[in-house]
Amino acid sequence: MCIAFTKMSGSGNDFVIIDNRVQVVDPEEKREFVAKVCTPKSSVGADGVIFIERAASKDADFKWDFFNADGSSAEMCGNGARCAARYAYERKIAPYQMRFETEAGIIAAEVKGDVVKVKLTAPEDLRPDICLSYQGKSYIIDYLNTGVPHAIIYSDDVDKDDILRVGQGIRFHKEFAPKGTNVDFVEKKADDTLKIRTYERGVEGETLACGTGVVASAILAALKKYVDPPVLVETRGGEILKVYFDGANGAIDEVYLEGSTKVTFEGTLVEL
Repeated sequence: MCIAFTKMSGSGNDFVIIDNRVQVVDPEEKREFVAKVCTPKSSVGADGVIFIERAASKDADFKWDFFNADGSSAEMCGNGARCAARYAYERKIAPYQMRFETEAGIIAAEVKGDVVKVKLTAPEDLRPDICLSYQGKSYIIDYLNTGVPHAIIYSDDVDKDDILRVGQGIRFHKEFAPKGTNVDFVEKKADDTLKIRTYERGVEGETLACGTGVVASAILAALKKYVDPPVLVETRGGEILKVYFDGANGAIDEVYLEGSTKVTFEGTLVEL
């Protein structure tokens, strides 16, 4: 084994990115490969792996194949999309304004140095004010799919919330069966920004950021008139992401996520 990779971070959400246009990882081996690579201490460690593949459509510059840390595939990842776009631009795989294929649809992106803005697919399956109980406590949850599913719990102080216990319980709740959901704990700050913590499906724990969760939280909070777009959202890692969208006529579209990216290191995998 001798596989080149780049480690990137999008607001604390970290990914291993591999150019797989000339196949270096067999499709049948990807899930096991990802689970091993994402394991901290024994390998690189990451929230997920992004494979850059050749596009099947003439409308896209490339295709990505995204996997969560546990080896499960996911339709979309906002911060991963921003990292993939910068990676592709800097390696001349795509121009600074690009389009690439995901399981959620074709994603448009624009790279300006380390700042990347991606246009996400239109959200769907809005389900506000879901009332459910977990371990004897009732929760009012807003739900939205922004490429992947998100359940939002509004909080007075996200720093005090039991993210792991409650997040896991809601993630696997029968209301969201069989695939489950990501769970976002959202606090409205005094300056009309949002602060978010996320229990991420597939990682099965809290991550420092979740792009699609940031987008879902911004849209749902705006629909409740807590904030107005564009919405600034502070992630657990301390970085601020910006969410743009058009909510005219009751339809949410033209959804964008913008924030910084970072190349943390490059290396070669020689053994798993």
